[in-house]
Amino acid sequence: MGNLSGGPIAEFVLVGFPTSPPLQLLLFVLFLTIYLLTLLENTLFISTIWLTPSLHRPMYFFLAHLSFLELWYINVTVPRLLGAFLTQDCRVSYVGCMTQLYFFIALACTECVLLAVMAYDRYLAICEPLRYPSLMPSSLATCLAASSWGSGFFSSMMKLLFISQLSYCGPNIINHFFCDISPLLNLTCSDKEQAELVDFLLALVMILLPLLAVVSSYTAIAAAIVRIPTAQGRRKAFSTCACHLAVVVIYYSSTLFTYARPRAMYTFNHNKVISVLYTVIVPFLNPAIYCLRNREVKDALRKLVLGRCHYSRNVPD
Repeated sequence: MGNLSGGPIAEFVLVGFPTSPPLQLLLFVLFLTIYLLTLLENTLFISTIWLTPSLHRPMYFFLAHLSFLELWYINVTVPRLLGAFLTQDCRVSYVGCMTQLYFFIALACTECVLLAVMAYDRYLAICEPLRYPSLMPSSLATCLAASSWGSGFFSSMMKLLFISQLSYCGPNIINHFFCDISPLLNLTCSDKEQAELVDFLLALVMILLPLLAVVSSYTAIAAAIVRIPTAQGRRKAFSTCACHLAVVVIYYSSTLFTYARPRAMYTFNHNKVISVLYTVIVPFLNPAIYCLRNREVKDALRKLVLGRCHYSRNVPD
């Protein structure tokens, strides 16, 4: 089997994190634990929102989409990361690499747009509290969430159309734990200027434009909070968006650090460490951040878990 553009390479070798066997085993156990906890907490978070009628509001609707996205996200990247700790030369076919790349880009772009949508939702809730129900009805929230998914998967398809036209003649060693754009562009033996241009332009649209929307929304939110006369009112207003702001800062800082200059960043092994941050650590932290800072979610989760336990004790043998 050759690749889709007729080149001789049928598979790629993912280097991962080459270290001593004891350290690799330790890292494998650590990230496997984080992976399982991330699956558990995101599943609980989605179930809590789904099963609690009082949480059927746009804010929690977007949070449920974010948790579902991150469940998908970690299932695309973390198995490769775990495989990189078990073997020094984790191999992936050309088609498998392109498939993984497609879903990774799609989910990353979707998250950027979804975070911008959530920032706009918080802007309406704080700056237009009386008109919020009419400005953000459930139909609009559904359209915004669908647009986030649609734009993410469409932009990924456009990027992959150009990347899949490139030829890969060797070497086939990717200095990463999953298939990413910059390592693949560095391995191609054909002209990659067009693919790099498309990648750059779509990155501007899918990363910087949502970031601009986030910054604009939070600038207006900050101005509105400053005008609140009481300290208690300012704290209450800030608490409604503090969790989202923390997630935005973590995600965008790591994403921009990695993809602002793809070609230059690939020369540093720090790129892999930063990739671990936004592909593993961010999905692990997000549900905890939202739950710990949100009394409604904590109460609903407590009722859900305690209710299930109480029901189990009362079921006759």
